[in-house]
Amino acid sequence: MKFGIDRLLEDLALRGRLAGKRVALLAHPASVTRELVHTLDALAALPEIRLSAAFGPQHGLRGDKQDNMAESPDFTDPEHGIPVFSLYGTVRRPSAQMMDALDVLLVDLQDVGCRVYTFVTTLRYVLEEAAKHRKSVWILDRPNPVGREVEGLRLRPGWESFVGAGPLPMRHGLTLGELARWLARTLKLDVELEVVAMDGWRPGEAPGFGWPLGERAWVNPSPNAPNLWMARCYPGTVMLEGTALSEGRGTTRPLELFGAPDLESDELLKKMSALAADWMRGCRLRPCWFEPTFHKHVGRLCGGLQIHVEDSAYDPAAFRPWRLMALAFKALRALQPGYPLWRDFAYEYEQDRMAIDLINGGERLRRWVDDAAGEPGDLDREARQEEQAWRDEREAILIYR
Repeated sequence: MKFGIDRLLEDLALRGRLAGKRVALLAHPASVTRELVHTLDALAALPEIRLSAAFGPQHGLRGDKQDNMAESPDFTDPEHGIPVFSLYGTVRRPSAQMMDALDVLLVDLQDVGCRVYTFVTTLRYVLEEAAKHRKSVWILDRPNPVGREVEGLRLRPGWESFVGAGPLPMRHGLTLGELARWLARTLKLDVELEVVAMDGWRPGEAPGFGWPLGERAWVNPSPNAPNLWMARCYPGTVMLEGTALSEGRGTTRPLELFGAPDLESDELLKKMSALAADWMRGCRLRPCWFEPTFHKHVGRLCGGLQIHVEDSAYDPAAFRPWRLMALAFKALRALQPGYPLWRDFAYEYEQDRMAIDLINGGERLRRWVDDAAGEPGDLDREARQEEQAWRDEREAILIYR
């Protein structure tokens, strides 16, 4: 198959439309060609492309920052001599001065298919600024590695943030190119937008179910996204960032496992099964122990669970990571009603709203977990309605059928 960057590099007529224009690139470490050449370097080698600037999202153009809220500075690329503007530093939205450096912005970002991934919000911001400053945006499309599956409650009005670009469910099932089309349509942006679509993307096919496993190399789109299995778990395990439980940062399997020094894995697993065994399908859950080398519970032995989605037990239709982690929280609350589950700290530049609520685009999940009378069926019914409404809405902007 071919990603958007592959098609641009191979299609002389397509590249010819950029001739004579100042071209900027928004990219990150996973922005590579089939041959694993970074997109910036590949574009710089083309005689008809005049690179004028580059932009880096969270974690940087080349991947220099490990943790959340670790800002990247602007700099001059030492090889290509162009300014590299950080969109996760003193600003998160490109300034007028930055937009003055370009005529066309190429966006080549590998997303992981989850609303919380900040590249989605960065995409919204650059589209809005492009519309304001009359610039063109080309999306060099890439796969949604977790395919077309949809899951989770939609973000509520007023809960937009850097981890919530708009009323998407947690797992949206779109590529970045389709997301750009949805954002332009939803926000009513008058922007010149073009999606350089992929050839041969088949999200329903095994073994990748979204990612061309065995055909294309996986490059971390962010430091704690080391493999496809993390991406599959992330629409659920990202919620751990808003809790006192470790999400596995500081281990070799971040966002595939979770735990804490005072967590009894076997008891938790039994309680989860008793509450809603159906929410545990499509994966394997294994009690485990781990000791984070940094981040939460650093240097302490944690009991927890690892979510295995890398073998034949994985079923993309049955696996529902958002419900799975919601169930883990509910089970822990039932076992230890006073457990200090929700972490109170500044999260993605938000001071006054709880991280778990920002992640979920509202208070509903947290309130359901904390309500002793709340049943799994209550959350499931609400989520199913919103998931179907999203499936209906997204039909109009799908590129790949």
